[in-house]
Amino acid sequence: MTAPLPAPSLSLVRPSTVVDLLQRWAVSSQQTARRNAMLGATECAARRAVRLDVDTYLASAAGPAASGATATATGTGLGQIATPG
Repeated sequence: MTAPLPAPSLSLVRPSTVVDLLQRWAVSSQQTARRNAMLGATECAARRAVRLDVDTYLASAAGPAASGATATATGTGLGQIATPG
């Protein structure tokens, strides 16, 4: 049975290798963060679409008397940000 090799110390690694490793880590970290953000945005968009479909269905099922549900289905409900107009 052999003992595991010790991790190389930074004193044994060339400075250019350390810089290369740090640059590759930065690029990899940025790509991972971008991928996570894209997946999160996709999930939010899918949930928003489902929520709007449900709001539209409920507004149509309730009829024209439900003005609050109609406002939500058209995008002016509580989940929307009001813009000064």
